[in-house]
Amino acid sequence: MSKYTLDELLTLPNLLTCSRFIAAPILLWFAWSGQENAFLIVLAITFLTDALDGMTARILNQESELGAFLDSAGDLLIYGIMAISIWWLWPNIVEHEIIYISAVIISFAVPVLVGIIKFHDFTSYHTWLVKVAVITTGIAFFILFIFNIAWPFRIAAFVCLLAALEEIAITFYLTKSRSDVRSLWHLIRKSQS
Repeated sequence: MSKYTLDELLTLPNLLTCSRFIAAPILLWFAWSGQENAFLIVLAITFLTDALDGMTARILNQESELGAFLDSAGDLLIYGIMAISIWWLWPNIVEHEIIYISAVIISFAVPVLVGIIKFHDFTSYHTWLVKVAVITTGIAFFILFIFNIAWPFRIAAFVCLLAALEEIAITFYLTKSRSDVRSLWHLIRKSQS
């Protein structure tokens, strides 16, 4: 990643994204101290900022490589903290759903690792399937940890694995790193025209 100016960082979409970096230690603190409701409220706010940052960037015509990188880094940070926090807050549910929780964690981590190995860079594809996976996982997460209903999370884990496979395929298909790829299908179609 090249150097960026303060003006490039201080756009509304990037500030929304950076709020997740501020929320990360707060989430850890709430989880460590056993404050389930506070954790869930702050997590819901981070999901909202995740939904708003990309939309705001498109509306304000402020989409950028920096924004894509910050968004992906913020997502990875929050999902990593979620993995630690749920173990502290709901160990029984985690133990019961470990296969599906592991699938979600692996589906977010492995495509990033493949991108780093191939490009020596952090990939930020933001595919449509990843967006669907994030939305379904976010909703299913709250259903699982508030109501202890597991089947939506199990479906979300499957969607996450499909999204991961698509991202890995995109990494293998590309010859150089790039961000904001709609789908593997769009990428192949565009390269053939």
